[in-house]
Amino acid sequence: MEYFFELLINGLTLGAIYGLIAIGYTMVYGIIGMINFAHGDVFMVGAFIALMAILAIGLTASASLAFLIFALILVLIIAMLIASAYNWTIERVAYRPLRGSFRLAPLISAIGMSIVLQEFVRITQDGRPKPMQPIITGGFELMHTVTSNGEFTVRLSTIQIIIIVTTVALMALFTLLITRTSLGRRSGPASRT
Repeated sequence: MEYFFELLINGLTLGAIYGLIAIGYTMVYGIIGMINFAHGDVFMVGAFIALMAILAIGLTASASLAFLIFALILVLIIAMLIASAYNWTIERVAYRPLRGSFRLAPLISAIGMSIVLQEFVRITQDGRPKPMQPIITGGFELMHTVTSNGEFTVRLSTIQIIIIVTTVALMALFTLLITRTSLGRRSGPASRT
């Protein structure tokens, strides 16, 4: 039973990360009606920018809570600004010139941009794993069992809680934005007919 709860927690966390990426895919498809295959790669670029910003700031888990929160918000803003600049450039260079063309052209362009971003990051980051000590530590021990094979502890880490809460909050926010505001109702599929 402990293994089930461990897998459930890990599955919910990974599903929440996929949910965050899916929000972006849905927003892009809902607004411009095109699947952006480079969306996940822009997400990856944002993650690498965040990693470089964390390393540049010298952020560690031993930092004070106030500095940790400030630094993580700063890193988030930096990563979002640079990733959005990448996305803006991709839209201007690869997608906008193909708006009036046949339906397959933007799709091929999106796949090409995905490959370009993957190779750009692979070349600039050496294509090796980038290990980093966790910055947000702590959590809760939910279960602890001793079996003949050893001890097994089910933990819910603080970062897992943050990921799940952030995803639920953003999904609720975007649902309200789309269903309750004039901006959301204007950009939906019904407004294009």
